Amino acid sequence: MLFARKAATLPTTHEALPGRPTPAFPVPGRHAVLGTPIAGAVPDGMAEAFFGMGCFWGAERRFWQMPGVYSTAVGYQGGLTPNPTYEETCTGLTGHTEAVRVVYDPAVVSYADLLKVFWETHDPTQGFRQGNDLGSQYRSTLYWTSDDQQVAAEASRDTYQGALAKVSLGAITTELLPAPTFFYAEEQHQQYLAKVPHGYDCHANTGVAYPAE
Repeated sequence: MLFARKAATLPTTHEALPGRPTPAFPVPGRHAVLGTPIAGAVPDGMAEAFFGMGCFWGAERRFWQMPGVYSTAVGYQGGLTPNPTYEETCTGLTGHTEAVRVVYDPAVVSYADLLKVFWETHDPTQGFRQGNDLGSQYRSTLYWTSDDQQVAAEASRDTYQGALAKVSLGAITTELLPAPTFFYAEEQHQQYLAKVPHGYDCHANTGVAYPAE
């Protein structure tokens, strides 16, 4: 993606861009594919999860295609700069990663199902990069929103690490944390690959399947 700064470290509080107290642009209303609200409270009976797996354009599509996913959105998460823009995030000086918010119906699709897609469709061993995309904004992140998600996320990491070790791949570098504030990205980035079907979609998956339970 454009404007990338090949940052190998996260910025300190003194280095981070200041951002702004309110968003620099309006949050889009409806999902371009699902027709559901992009922002707002999680509906009753639904759950929310956050994933960072490189360029958020392709990552988002992988989730909105799953039955049981109510809505998805892309944004910036895990950094220091409030209400960043895309250009700011791509400097590496906000500390954010490109992330996907997934609102889903647990009665139809489980968090375990989402984790399987997460691990299998990017390379979680690459640190501050994903394929040809270099920089802290492309790092792998797994942010939970409940105690149950934390337990499942940490267990899934250990399970997938075992599968990677069997084929002599490296250590998982994914950042696992309680979900920090999610800042919505600009409208043109929401459901980007629905609007630009042959647009850029870079994900360097390992080719290793998540072990069946």
